[in-house]
Amino acid sequence: MRSLARNSVLPLTFIVIVAAAVVGYASEEADTSRGPVSGHSSFGKSGEAGQDPQDQDPAATAPADDGSAYTPRRTEQNARVGAVFEKDDSGDHFCTASVVQSPGRNMLITAAHCAFDADAGATVDDLVFAPDYRDGDEPTGLWKVKKVIVDDRWAKSQDEDLDVAFLVLDKKNGKEIQDVLGGNTLGIDRGFDNDVKITGYPTSRDTPISCQNRTTKYSDTQLRIQCTDFEGGTSGSPWLADYDPRSHTGTVIGVLGGHEGGGDEDDVSYAAYFDDDIAKLYRRAQDED
Repeated sequence: MRSLARNSVLPLTFIVIVAAAVVGYASEEADTSRGPVSGHSSFGKSGEAGQDPQDQDPAATAPADDGSAYTPRRTEQNARVGAVFEKDDSGDHFCTASVVQSPGRNMLITAAHCAFDADAGATVDDLVFAPDYRDGDEPTGLWKVKKVIVDDRWAKSQDEDLDVAFLVLDKKNGKEIQDVLGGNTLGIDRGFDNDVKITGYPTSRDTPISCQNRTTKYSDTQLRIQCTDFEGGTSGSPWLADYDPRSHTGTVIGVLGGHEGGGDEDDVSYAAYFDDDIAKLYRRAQDED
């Protein structure tokens, strides 16, 4: 998987008007800066300690050709995606998560292997989320995760078809994260052929990368996509379809993970298909909020 796993970490519909806090974000741009190498042992595309960059910097094009990674500008859409750390931001970011709409207005979606410690048989209890993280700059600060929800079958067997987790956040300065950044909807049973944008945080960089391409069917329960440079740290990256700038929402139809934890090649990634099981998990997360 393309997360930076924690030791062996195995390894969110309402229309919302985006808060004024995100005004000022621009459209896509290229930036080829590369952050320092970061830590954690790896599972799939979670991050890994001491990992050397495996690929060249993403292409300096905006937008890039389909399937080619580029560095996105700060936009209200991209601001909902962020890096996942343990405890605080003094260590390395090892996974990616994004804001999804929920009644509590406080929910993220990521890969289960980013938030569940298989050795301990328990969810990771000290995760923090840095939306729109860039070179140490955190426009809205760090948000503490107060609850992790994974499917019980993932907890028992790490079933790759259930490699999805919902994270419930604490308030920050009296506000829920969706009040500050807005949120995307969750797409269930959207089929295997979708035009999506994926944004994630490779461990070897302190800026995100994005890619646009069409998904394909890998199996009855897994999506596949070709996107360059999605290495360790990108586990949990949202696969966003149908972004509407008028409503300021898109639809998350997958998160990078699933088969092989998201894949063992930087340029090919996977996601568990969002079916009734994921819909049930989403409802459970709302009930447990």
